[in-house]
Formats: sequence, C-alpha cells, structure tokens
Amino acid sequence: MQEKLTVLEPESLYPDTLLEQRVMGDTVRILQGNAKKALMELPDELCAQADGLMTLRLAVPREALEKFPKLKVVIRMGVGYDRVDRAYCAERGITVCNIPDYGTQEVADTAVTLAATLRRGIPLYHDAMRGPSPCAWGVIQNPIVRRFDVQTFGVLGLGRIGTAAALRAKALGFRVVFYDPHLPNGADRAIGVTRLESLEALMEASDVLSIHTPLTRNTRGLVGAAELARLKEGAVVINTARGPILDLDALEAGLRSGRIAAAGLDVLPVEPPVPEPPLLQAYRAGEDWLRGRLIILPHIAFHSPEAWDDIRLKSAETMRDVLVRGLRTNVIPPDSD
Repeated sequence: MQEKLTVLEPESLYPDTLLEQRVMGDTVRILQGNAKKALMELPDELCAQADGLMTLRLAVPREALEKFPKLKVVIRMGVGYDRVDRAYCAERGITVCNIPDYGTQEVADTAVTLAATLRRGIPLYHDAMRGPSPCAWGVIQNPIVRRFDVQTFGVLGLGRIGTAAALRAKALGFRVVFYDPHLPNGADRAIGVTRLESLEALMEASDVLSIHTPLTRNTRGLVGAAELARLKEGAVVINTARGPILDLDALEAGLRSGRIAAAGLDVLPVEPPVPEPPLLQAYRAGEDWLRGRLIILPHIAFHSPEAWDDIRLKSAETMRDVLVRGLRTNVIPPDSD
C-alpha cells in the first residue's frame, strides 16, 4: 500500500481539517501544528513528516526549511510570496505556490474606498466634528477634497487586484491610467484604461496613486522621494500592496510639506510596526498637521468572511493539484522577480 503524503498546517488557522481532507483526498494525511510566530517553534519530528506546507502568516526562511527534509511543496496562503526563501527552495527542488486570486475584490474595494474616502474629506470632517466645542459646522477649505471626474487615478501594477481597482475607480468617474512593464499589449484596451510607458509618466499623471505591485527585489523601495516628488500637487497615495514598496519617510516628508494631500495605508514596511516609525507616531498622537489626512489599517484589506473561506479552499485545491496531481497550478517560477 502506498504511503500517504503528509501536509502540515503549522498555524492551526481553522478548527478542523475536514475541508482540506475532502479536497485533497484519502491519499493525503493532514497535520496541524501550533506555531504562533515562527516555523522554528514546531518540533523537528513534526516537520520531518511534511511533504507539503501551507502557511499564511509565518515566514519561510532557509533555517526553517532545513527542518523539513521531505518537503516538496510550499503554499503561501495569499498573493505575496516575499517571505518565502525561494532561492533555497529552488536549490532543494521545493515548489513554491501562491494563491493569486485570493482577496482580489476585498483589496481592490479597500484601495478605492480609501481613495474615495480621503478625496471626499470624510476623515477631515469626522475629526473636525468630534473636536473641541463649539462644533466645526461648515465647509473646510482643503486641497484633499476634489471631484472624482477631474482627477486621474494611477494604478501601479495592473495584475488581478490592480485591474479590479482600475475598474472600480473608472466606475466612480476617475480617468484611469496605469504602468506595468510586465503586461502584454491589449490589456489596457480590454478594460478601457490608458497605459503609460514609464513609472515617471505614471507619477506625473496621477492625482491618486494606488500601489498594486508585488514585493520583489525590483519593487522594494520603488516609490521613493524622487518618485513622490513627481506626483501632481495635492495628490493622494494609497498602498494596499506591501509596505517596503513605498518609502515611508519620503511619504511623511511629502505630507509635511503639503505636496501630498493625504495617504491611505493598509501596509507598513515592518509589521507589526515595532518600533513605530515617525509617521505612525504622529498619526497616533493626533498631531494637528496630519489630522484628516492619513488613514492607517493593520494589513486587513484582504479580509472578509467570504475571503477567509476562499483562502482555505483555494489553498487546499492548489496543494492537491501540485502535490497529488503533479500539476503546475499557481507555481511561482524560481527566477521570477
């Protein structure tokens, strides 16, 4: 009788493994660990059994991978895969997969909602209305507030989430442009948006910049001081992708100078943010210069009850396809950026 393959869920994200078992079939044995912060917390004897590893929050560095002598497949239960040591996986012949269609609607909804919320001045008025008496009743003259259809919504990275954000922004009346050097010709025409040929052109065109590129060695620090300086005066910056893509100090300088009107961030360069960067300190202290101009979320743009169910099902299906059936579903090429 053929020995069963073993899949390890190191975080015990769900109360049971019934769905995973149903999807993967009876040739797979599913184990759960109880790691809280790192794979290194798992006992060696548990890791030694795993042919497949499915992880959501935990990083997968080389030193952790060395605990898994039989490992064949790593599933990063999400879109980003920057916390997996793919170079070492390639050395070992370990296949790395992500779940590229997970949270597409939720992240796009969050990005465009952040932009719309800021551009309508809702945080500005919200903070003013709950300020000291007497109530600040009336119009606040502020460059944050703009009509949508006089603005250009710039999308950096027109993948699945970027495309969904572009369509939502277009529906709200924004003119939508994008920059994505990896996208084939015609993608712009398919959804009726405008392709720009360089990052500099995107910045110079954008009243709202929404970041939707993955974090790679080429995109780390991609949006820095020089790029932000090219944005239109009074621009809004949205980042629901990965924190290290955007230079947080440069963003703070732009906000302080007034050149950037506002920002909405679901991600930060270090999460949780310890120690807190200066921008977050000013935000949490409610400093006057920043009031109504910044929204920070704790990396939850992906979440909804429906998305939480999606990630479980899609991860199990991907593991089944790759580990059991030998398919190439959602495989990340070892040499991808």
